[in-house]
Amino acid sequence: MSESDALFVGLHHVQLAIPPGSEGLCREFWGEALGMTELAKPPVLAARGGCWFRGGALEVHLGVEQDFAPARKAHPGILVDGLPALAERLAAHGHQVQWDGEFPGYDRFYAVDPVGNRLEFMEPHRS
Repeated sequence: MSESDALFVGLHHVQLAIPPGSEGLCREFWGEALGMTELAKPPVLAARGGCWFRGGALEVHLGVEQDFAPARKAHPGILVDGLPALAERLAAHGHQVQWDGEFPGYDRFYAVDPVGNRLEFMEPHRS
């Protein structure tokens, strides 16, 4: 293990940009469709808009960007337990998933949040 390896112990959160006024759409997707819990933002940050969610050890912070452009290539790779069930849950809420078997050792699919950001959900193959 190199000295720099010891510095990185995990990921606290991922931030994705959203357009002004899209918090309601994001609450439906991240809260209802994905089943994550919305977190209260600190008051000084709440004034900026956006919303935060937590599911297990993952936090997703959605920040308002005035000149918003969705991330169509860049994306978080989110590890999950129960990938097929998550795909079914998203489909039941009207969100399309695109399965991709090209990542060795993992099952995975892509989805797009309601503002156009690309998301990757993956689960290690069970052996």
